[in-house]
Amino acid sequence: MPQPVRLHILITALAGRGQEQVDAFERLAPLVRAEQGCLQYDLHRVVDDPDRFVLVELWASRDALAAHDVTAHMVAADAASPAFRAGPARVIEIEAEPVT
Repeated sequence: MPQPVRLHILITALAGRGQEQVDAFERLAPLVRAEQGCLQYDLHRVVDDPDRFVLVELWASRDALAAHDVTAHMVAADAASPAFRAGPARVIEIEAEPVT
């Protein structure tokens, strides 16, 4: 049985351009959430910093995540993000189940 994949992605927008990250996410989120295997796709702003975010993703399997990475909307989003991001996002994979 496939194991779920949970990602926390740290994103920093260029100074004063955090709203552009939010706008881009709002356009992209419905497309991603409709993908097969997408269980969660939520953007959270860091408290007291309007230009820093954590994107929380949960995928049903590695295959679902791999398919997501090559969709036309993700390729386009990745190409557009340098216009408002301070650098590449930092992807952290965490265990899907919490430690008890």
